[in-house]
Amino acid sequence: MAENAPLFDRVALIGIGLIGSSLALAMRLHGLAGHIAISTRSAETLVKAEDLRLGDSYTLDAAEAARDADLVIVCTPMGAQGAVAQSIRDSLKPGAIVTDVGSVKATTVRDIAPHMPDGVHLVPGHPIAGTEHSGPEAGFAALFPGRWTILTPALGTDADATDKVRHLWEGCGANVEIMTPEHHDRVLAVTSHLPHLIAYTIVDTADQLEDETKEEVIKFSASGFRDFTRIAAGDPVMWRDVFLTNRDAVLEILGRFTEDLTALQRAIRKGDGEMLETTFARARAVRRSIIDAKQHTPDVKPNGDTT
Repeated sequence: MAENAPLFDRVALIGIGLIGSSLALAMRLHGLAGHIAISTRSAETLVKAEDLRLGDSYTLDAAEAARDADLVIVCTPMGAQGAVAQSIRDSLKPGAIVTDVGSVKATTVRDIAPHMPDGVHLVPGHPIAGTEHSGPEAGFAALFPGRWTILTPALGTDADATDKVRHLWEGCGANVEIMTPEHHDRVLAVTSHLPHLIAYTIVDTADQLEDETKEEVIKFSASGFRDFTRIAAGDPVMWRDVFLTNRDAVLEILGRFTEDLTALQRAIRKGDGEMLETTFARARAVRRSIIDAKQHTPDVKPNGDTT
């Protein structure tokens, strides 16, 4: 390989929302792909991607985008992964690598793996990065530096294929961790899925208050409520699929959370200040550990500002 040769000669992005467009920009910035083929089901979205010059070729046909690709990255909502895998399987060349950016890895294995031809390597992935914005215009190359991407290759997956996907994410600035799909889904149920479920619930509760009270909630929103509204601004289709596909892990963690919330409710009712303070102190220590791990950095906007 030439000294400055790209990591992949041809990359196909199937879906071009926030993550897909950010990957396109990051790969271009860091010289990781020789040719970027973009496919999406929406003609309007495809036109936007072309206007933004996110790729080198554009098509509504996922199979056409995947043909001759060294790497195919599925960037669709979780519910569409199976159909995408089925549509591209006959276009995948021997030795090609297929990965994804979905939030639930056991579902990726279930829906994509059965459609992979012999000689094609599946390396599921999940970049833990994002904003409340969506669509191809939301992408920016600085989304990944300092963030984690988790890879969940099955036992026996070609080591070179896994290494190449790792190098792609590291080339975009991300830190990479490898774990099993089941462990990933349980960890993310705690760190991402449950917080989003709580945020959606709190914001929806506020929305159903009497009009006068609701107006005051909006007018006098403190930072806590504003943070919840930011989290709740995520793509509804994506999060619908996350909760339906990771239901077992989410329900397990939600049951534990419900028990803990009931215990706090009981402490407030009984005036048990010691229990409340102890719980709050533990939570504060978690926040400090996140800061120590340098995972507290604010979200970066496309213009370089932070939130």
